[in-house]
Amino acid sequence: MPQRPARHGDQPRRDDLVELRVHGVSGARPSVVLHETRVRQVAGDDSGGFHRRAGPDGTDPDGLTLEAYRWGDLPSGTVARTLSMVFLLPFMLSNLAVWMRPAGRAAAGVTVLCRLLALNLTVVYVVSIAGVALDLLAWRCLGAAHCRAPFDTPAGFDDRHVGQRLAVLALLPIAAVALLRLLGTRRSRPSGNPLWAVEPLVGRLRAIHVAAALAVLDLLLLTARRGGGATPATTLLLTLSAAVLLASVGLLAVPGLIDRATTARMSTWAARAVGVVAAALTVATLVAVASDERGWPSSTALPGYGAITGAALLGQMVLLVLLCGLVLWPLGRARDRSALPRGLGATVIAAIAVGLTGALSAGLVYQTGGLLGGFRSDGGPALPYRWTILAVFLHVAAAVLACGAVTLLSWGRRRRAAEDITARDFPTSPPEATGRLREVSRAVARARFTEWLGRLATVYAALAVIGLATSLLGQFGREPGEVAWQVLGLPTWFVGMALTGGTYLVTAVGLVLLSGGVFAYRTPWFRRHVGILWDLGTFWPRAAHPFAPPSYADRAVPELADRITYLADRHAGVLLCGHSHGSALLALAVLRLPPRTRRRVALLTYGSPLDRLYARLFPAYLNETVLREVGERIGWRWLNLWRDTDPVGGWIFAAHRPGDPPPDAADPAGRVDRRLRDPRDLLPPPGKRRPPPLRGHHPDESAPEFRAALRELAGRLRVPDGE
Repeated sequence: MPQRPARHGDQPRRDDLVELRVHGVSGARPSVVLHETRVRQVAGDDSGGFHRRAGPDGTDPDGLTLEAYRWGDLPSGTVARTLSMVFLLPFMLSNLAVWMRPAGRAAAGVTVLCRLLALNLTVVYVVSIAGVALDLLAWRCLGAAHCRAPFDTPAGFDDRHVGQRLAVLALLPIAAVALLRLLGTRRSRPSGNPLWAVEPLVGRLRAIHVAAALAVLDLLLLTARRGGGATPATTLLLTLSAAVLLASVGLLAVPGLIDRATTARMSTWAARAVGVVAAALTVATLVAVASDERGWPSSTALPGYGAITGAALLGQMVLLVLLCGLVLWPLGRARDRSALPRGLGATVIAAIAVGLTGALSAGLVYQTGGLLGGFRSDGGPALPYRWTILAVFLHVAAAVLACGAVTLLSWGRRRRAAEDITARDFPTSPPEATGRLREVSRAVARARFTEWLGRLATVYAALAVIGLATSLLGQFGREPGEVAWQVLGLPTWFVGMALTGGTYLVTAVGLVLLSGGVFAYRTPWFRRHVGILWDLGTFWPRAAHPFAPPSYADRAVPELADRITYLADRHAGVLLCGHSHGSALLALAVLRLPPRTRRRVALLTYGSPLDRLYARLFPAYLNETVLREVGERIGWRWLNLWRDTDPVGGWIFAAHRPGDPPPDAADPAGRVDRRLRDPRDLLPPPGKRRPPPLRGHHPDESAPEFRAALRELAGRLRVPDGE
């Protein structure tokens, strides 16, 4: 990373230390991180930069030169970029799922299933766009069923036969695929030495996904054409398109084929060849369909569209259920009954990605059909979409009930555990502090809900059987109302109400995502509570879906490592202070530091989710072995501050609560964690009206405990190794 020339107050001083702060997902401004209204940028750019106080003396009360790294605009930035991320949200989640795979023998299978799921999301996306362009516009509005004006006779299509209309309007899904490829090609400015060299893999995945998307579009057109009679040309094109789709699936289904260095050249060639063949077949298909003036079958919907849509939606549910079984089965047999089992996140995130894709696809077809009036003749879109809307309604209702049940059932145990903690923290609380003590106990109990996320996640993943069941029923051509009456005895109006509610729910989800894209990174409250999704999702590189947003870690982590090295060469040492997700950025940066720099670095983490969440959500990458390596690299000059009122951060190696056994003196990891009592006291200090606040996940760099930890680490840095 190129460094700016030294300015006033940035001259090398070999006897001082630099305190480098890295914020979490809140995206705080440099002035907030530095507790100074006037700041100046000393390195980086507008998206990610290093800042210092603007005064002549940039030191803090302990004499440390204070600097802050702001990376909050790397995952987003402008409203346009954030909106593009909103549209790519299901793809981002499917990519995140593959990084949550468990370690061990199941890792390869989970990787394959996640990549096949990601490919299926692209297929469902194309099928839904084709449903609007081909089924609604080209077939219904201009043929079988007249839509509302002016969509019943669009200019230029009045005297065109069906084949030409289909060929021209097929350009809409092709343009949608091109847009996805364009958004997926956009890269944030990486450093010269990126964290993950995954661009060759992304190129292969991109070619495979484009090939599959074009092949499915060809299958839709050719299946409809065969409905009026097969010809040798359509049969050949149909066979070749199916072969391209199978080849795309095969390249992802073989474990490690597109990952291994030994097969990199072959897999790159194969992916490019499949992409070229798919593009050629699409051109040939469009020409064949547009030039075929034979009669077409008389039907309300585009022939074959419902069957292909049902197969795509059923395929994603089968893959999801297989993924859940592959992850949940070993967890059910394991002896480790931890609150958040390692590897469980892959199933939950994949389920959310599949649910969002199905809901948004069905919602797009439903709402567009309602706007155009294309469903007035048969009452609705393709049958699989009606089952999908019903599945969304049932899944969300079941998930809300499950969340409420877990919250209520766990409250008693969480409250009792919280009362034990507060009783140890405040053993002699005065009577006038009783109300405040109850408030603190409730805060600790709420924070401990994180420990129950594993149970809730297991239930949510198991709910995937709802989608599988509805997809299977859709394959048999049964209407939702008919099945509900014959099997469950529910009246038809109830199913109609569920379908209507599901439609409104999907519309609401779309509106929330769009408004979220506008307000994200613009409204501090929204950024603080929702921004974690974007920051965590775009942190990992694209290893499953090539159209997901690019990873900002490829720039942030090397940029941090370069700056730390730069500062260590000019100063006596560098104190790294990372809050929340910033602690993960610093931990990975430490692993990239050269040996000469590591000897002059200390690490202070606070509100850190490294073990409580990340080591369990990403067990193959951020596990205890990696965290111990971080400590060893810097000679265990590492302190971690945590609070029981924090729902995100926690201890990394040991809790050290009052009454816990003392740490092993021979294990340096046992001396890393420092528990902070929160609040510091129940009653207001002398001369104050309010008691000390509950800090929870708030950073609070001015707290006495924080400053004491910094002074301790500064003392360790000033003592040469071995003394």
